[in-house]
Amino acid sequence: MIELLAYFKNELPLINGFLDEETSKLEGLVKDVARHVLLAPGKRIRPVLTILSARGLGYGKDDIYPLAGSLELLHAATLLHDDILDDADLRRGVEASHLVFGTTETILAGDVLLALANKIGADYGKPRISSVLASGIMATVEGEILEIAHISEPLMNRDTYMDIIIGKTARLIETSCRLGAILASDDRAMEDAVGNFGLNMGIAFQLVDDALDYESPSDDTGKPEGGDLKEGKITLPLILYLEMLQEKEAELLLAEIKSQTLSDEKRVHVLAEIRKHGLGARTRTYAAEYVEKAKSCLDPLPEGEEKQVLKQAADFVLTRKK
Repeated sequence: MIELLAYFKNELPLINGFLDEETSKLEGLVKDVARHVLLAPGKRIRPVLTILSARGLGYGKDDIYPLAGSLELLHAATLLHDDILDDADLRRGVEASHLVFGTTETILAGDVLLALANKIGADYGKPRISSVLASGIMATVEGEILEIAHISEPLMNRDTYMDIIIGKTARLIETSCRLGAILASDDRAMEDAVGNFGLNMGIAFQLVDDALDYESPSDDTGKPEGGDLKEGKITLPLILYLEMLQEKEAELLLAEIKSQTLSDEKRVHVLAEIRKHGLGARTRTYAAEYVEKAKSCLDPLPEGEEKQVLKQAADFVLTRKK
């Protein structure tokens, strides 16, 4: 992981500098909101993947940073809107923006960041960049819509769960990789190679994220402990638990989640049972399979530092504690 850490150390100041500069230009009503979410501690995995994908295909120009930064703008916009939809209290270990600045200001800030990301992509003058960027946004929104529908009608269905995590997380990571490839080359096969890497890595990323919700306290994750269960989200650790129960017992738990009548005592019990049976660890084993798929997608790329670092980034997903 030494190469990965060194790469992040070199690139993060440039990415953060771009984000600092761009958010400082925003109108006063939304500037503080945008800076609150963007300048909070974050992994910056999406912009770094854009840079790695471009550099791995031979792109050496410094104009990569606005495009890479646009992915973080997009991601931040989804976080702002998600926290309102989820009525979340914390984000990245700090108070959620809508609680600090108000719902109206937070929605507007999210809208501005989405528009800014699209403008940055369009400024490169490559129609494929605008198309892939728009598709990534659409997929993310569709994933969120599907998740909200799933909360309204919770099901013990792995296929639906996978559709949700692909839409709400994996497609934007795929987009990050595709954009780097598009900037570097018109070779669609190479774009697909790094895009499929990003898709599988994104699935693994969300699987680990869902495992963390049942494994780690809020001090580590920056999110409320057991927040997914409290919000009625049916993620893989909970699905695995439901599959262990008798049919009637599982149906009763799903009904309580749907009607939001799950008591604090019952929620604590479910959390404890999921931890007792190691269902977070089982979720990570599924994530490991997607990490291996991701790394195999990189076979067509030329050998070099970036290819090695991309593989390390995929492996790093499995070690996440927050």
